[in-house]
Amino acid sequence: MVALLLVVGLAVSFLVACSALLRWNEVRYRKQGLPPGTMGWPVFGETTEFLKQGPSFMKNQRLRYGSLFKSHILGCPTVVCMDPELNRFVLMNEGKGFVPGYPQSMLDILGRSNIAAVHGELHKTMRSAMLGLVSSPMIRDKLLPRIDEFMRSYIDDWSGSVIDIQEKTKEMALMSALKQIASIGTGPVSESLKTEIFKLVLGTLSLPINIPGTNYYRGFKARKNLVSLLRRLIEERRISRCSYDDMLDSLLRADDSSKVKLSDEQIIDLIIALVYSGYETVSTTSMMAVKYLHDHPRVLEELRSEHLEIRKSKSREDGIDWSDYKTMKFTRAVILETLRMATVVNGVLRKTTKDVAMKVPKGWRIYVYTREINYDPLMYPEPLTFNPWRWLDKNLDSHRHFMLFGGGGRMCPGKELGTAEIATFLHYFVSRYRWEEVGGHSILKFPRVQAPNGLHIRVWDNQDQIVESSSEL
Repeated sequence: MVALLLVVGLAVSFLVACSALLRWNEVRYRKQGLPPGTMGWPVFGETTEFLKQGPSFMKNQRLRYGSLFKSHILGCPTVVCMDPELNRFVLMNEGKGFVPGYPQSMLDILGRSNIAAVHGELHKTMRSAMLGLVSSPMIRDKLLPRIDEFMRSYIDDWSGSVIDIQEKTKEMALMSALKQIASIGTGPVSESLKTEIFKLVLGTLSLPINIPGTNYYRGFKARKNLVSLLRRLIEERRISRCSYDDMLDSLLRADDSSKVKLSDEQIIDLIIALVYSGYETVSTTSMMAVKYLHDHPRVLEELRSEHLEIRKSKSREDGIDWSDYKTMKFTRAVILETLRMATVVNGVLRKTTKDVAMKVPKGWRIYVYTREINYDPLMYPEPLTFNPWRWLDKNLDSHRHFMLFGGGGRMCPGKELGTAEIATFLHYFVSRYRWEEVGGHSILKFPRVQAPNGLHIRVWDNQDQIVESSSEL
């Protein structure tokens, strides 16, 4: 009996303590004029719900509090904005009370010179350096031939294999980036980098708690290992004085007469940012494009027609060039519609430098949640329908669609490079494989090469759930 009373007493004390902590955190951030909302636990806030529930968390909070509500996510007191007009105002007015507001975990792991985090003159310098690496002439003359060579080799290796399309597109995006940035091919170095980058990506979206076992701890350790590997690579390049004709080579060749001169630390942060930013967008868009093509045979047929027309004048060994890429109008439309439907970019964070009219105090973060805009029927008629044709008569540089790429003055400078990578992947994917319905299952086969087996794929959605499975022939 005494033991039972002790257990009950401990349980009641625990519940009272939890209730007191929750209440204290609400009172701590109570300020007149703030939007409604909940702050969750001290330190942790509502990060777990935010990361695990994703869009469901946002919808539930909006139903309770409206399109503007407060929360505590990723270690920061934050106002979440789901109003389209307010979101446009925030993104188009950087420098007028708003600066990048990425969480501490991302700042620590991607580096203080990460282009997404800096502002003012340093942002202009970093952006200028990045634009020099991913400009249209650079893509046309240097990067596209590398991308083409890599994609041909990578996709041909799928012949007769059972593959997981989510795993393969992640690996594809990363290996393609390493090839372009530092001429790193398959081998021990790429395997080491791949392992560390996967840990780094997970660490950027976590609470900044530096305790062994946490994603932040693993991500921060991965950053240290990456910096060490890249510093060693830079030193080897300088000693050898060989020309590699890649992005790293371009950065290291800059001298005092160049407009843009970066320190080794800034070069390393720029390389990490290039890998990080392209990795998630290219891999997720490529994966989801496969799913949507599978679900929409008419779109697949139109896309195949475009790419088979390009291949008419080429042998199997011939690659594609810039003029081929520029003719891929329907392919671009498929990529944009995939970005819209899959909401690869859910939102961005800004930090206030002064009290702003949106009831956000100085120093707070604003999470500009752009996902809902992608399904706005005023912008996109029948928004839940996958319809690439909607993009063919639009000005693709129009500000109406800037949120697909990150928004405002922070629009991703590498979006053309990412588009070229995905387009090249789709070119070889749809021209060398074809779907057939066999016994109720979708089979991918080589159209021009004798292969003993089909290609079995598992397609995943952006909630990491299997949404379609095919069987091996």
